[in-house]
Amino acid sequence: MLPSDHPAIRPPRIGVLLVNLGTPDAPDARAVRRYLKEFLWDRRVVEIPRALWWLVLNGIILNTRPRKSAHAYAQVWSEDGSPLAAITKAQAAALQDQLGQGVMVSWGMRYGNPALGAELQRMKDAGCERILVAPLYPQFSAATTATVIDALGAKLAAMRWQPAVRTLPPYYDDPSHIAALQGDIAQQLRALAFTPEVLLLSFHGMPERTLHLGDPYHCHCRKTARLLAEALAGDFPDLRVEVAFQSRFGRAKWLEPATDAVLAAEGAKGTRRLAIAAPGFSADCLETREELAIRGREQFVEAGGTDFAALDCLNAGEAGMAMLEALVRRELAGWIS
Repeated sequence: MLPSDHPAIRPPRIGVLLVNLGTPDAPDARAVRRYLKEFLWDRRVVEIPRALWWLVLNGIILNTRPRKSAHAYAQVWSEDGSPLAAITKAQAAALQDQLGQGVMVSWGMRYGNPALGAELQRMKDAGCERILVAPLYPQFSAATTATVIDALGAKLAAMRWQPAVRTLPPYYDDPSHIAALQGDIAQQLRALAFTPEVLLLSFHGMPERTLHLGDPYHCHCRKTARLLAEALAGDFPDLRVEVAFQSRFGRAKWLEPATDAVLAAEGAKGTRRLAIAAPGFSADCLETREELAIRGREQFVEAGGTDFAALDCLNAGEAGMAMLEALVRRELAGWIS
């Protein structure tokens, strides 16, 4: 028996921590500046000499970009916060229902709040001795997946009593992921008031240099796109599927073709009906709701297009949650029945 003065012992639990990129706390310049400072100072995100980058970041970017980004966030902000935060929270709640009370499901952000490290500590304090950390990035990149592992390692290094930890691998070509994308996108295409001539698959861009340094991201994106196009071909034989990369930043050469350039070129050459999807994003965010849905429409229409639709990401929908449950249960094998 335990002595009478022994502190209470929580029964051991299994945990799942969903992790996404991050978001400012509010759609204002101050909050965006705080978020960008954390995000853009990560060595994985910007791989140039620190002294030079410190001058550029603090002398130029953080004095100009926050106001512009805050305006963009304000266009997509809701009572629940940013789209990314609201949807990731909804995904965690849905997964909790699917897995049941035998597993504790939480969510955190790599940058901003709720912070990954704080959530990991909260789960450990709640009795989670085994935790699956699930970066919600289908395709691996050093600037996304690897930064989650970096932050995870840093948090674990500061903990005296560490939980056992597993991490969710990239799932860019997992059959359950391709099937979820195919089913969800097909449903959205059929619900449109027009028949698209082109489906543009837009992935977040990366500097081309990262590809030459060995980052597999470009290859992962291309494989996701190829498998998805093949899966859609049976139901949409006349639909032309194209691939592009969005969110270029700075003067370096980025992965091509660029999404904005493709939208303008398609409109200029006579494409009138176009739908755009973002299969590199697990949840809608600023880059999909503002950059694609608002600015993308403007770029396509100004170039001559007439009908445009920005399709939703998998989010917390039925197809996406069935896929996420399957992936998580597979990685929890041996921990849960």
